[in-house]
Amino acid sequence: MRNIFAIAVMLLVSVAARAQDNWPQRAVTLVVPFGAGGSADLTARIISTHLQTRFGAPFVIDNKGGAGGSIGAGFVAKAANDGYTLLVGTVSSNAINAALYSKLPYDLDRDFQPVSRLVRFPNLLFVNAKLPVRSVTGLIDYLKANPGKVNYGSSGIGTSSHLSTVMFAVATGTEMTHIPFRSTGEVVNSMIGGHIDLGIDSMTTTLPHAQSGAVRALAVTTPQRNASAPDLPTIGETLPGYEATAWQGIFAPAGTPRPIVDRLAAEVKRILEMPEVAESLKAVGAEPAPLPPDAFAAFARVERAKWKEVVRVSGARVD
Repeated sequence: MRNIFAIAVMLLVSVAARAQDNWPQRAVTLVVPFGAGGSADLTARIISTHLQTRFGAPFVIDNKGGAGGSIGAGFVAKAANDGYTLLVGTVSSNAINAALYSKLPYDLDRDFQPVSRLVRFPNLLFVNAKLPVRSVTGLIDYLKANPGKVNYGSSGIGTSSHLSTVMFAVATGTEMTHIPFRSTGEVVNSMIGGHIDLGIDSMTTTLPHAQSGAVRALAVTTPQRNASAPDLPTIGETLPGYEATAWQGIFAPAGTPRPIVDRLAAEVKRILEMPEVAESLKAVGAEPAPLPPDAFAAFARVERAKWKEVVRVSGARVD
């Protein structure tokens, strides 16, 4: 009997190992926790195209926006840990929200296996083209002359776009009215429609609109100027010490077999090192920034601590 049991166990282990080696055998879902057209959606679509080619199986984008990325992240946290449901997590869904929300449908340490960081990029400070400002200094003067009268949009309460603007308001001693949306694309469309005046949001999505003249770009949020728009100053050139760098990465449900995680991470790194992919991302302000699973996990922990302090200072809270 013991021999039969041992043989059965060995067979099960062998079958499981073959399943991991042969992954994927069907469609893989990449959940984007924000609406279509946003920066996470654009990054996911670039990566998924190449993953599909490499693995010979569909990589399907599923946009599950809402609650600053928490709805999509919560969905993946509860998904089967077989490698067929993945999250394109962001600084919002997988760092900021832990401090922002009193209750989340997931635990960042317990429920996710970091796979690979994908990109990092600045947010872009941009304004309605009709607003009579053309520099960060001019904007600060305008805000001080019109306290509370300027509306700013963000891709959701507690997202990096929201908190980046809060940081700007605190640093400048100014007051604005917050209008949250569900995605960066909605922020831009609302500004073009004349409904909001200002935004600090993903450069990936907003830069093309600034280049077309639909909105006016004033500065980037990173410590250094961006290669995609070298003439744009950093906010820190006017407000020393100001920095807000966004990032995105792939997460799997906790317990996803490590061979799958490692294969996927290695392939993501290869894709991000492809010149055509790097150029596509650079064109919209994103910088390829792959990290292997363990290094990405350590990075995410540091980011959670950083943004926890920003949330505390901002006073933002979602119950």
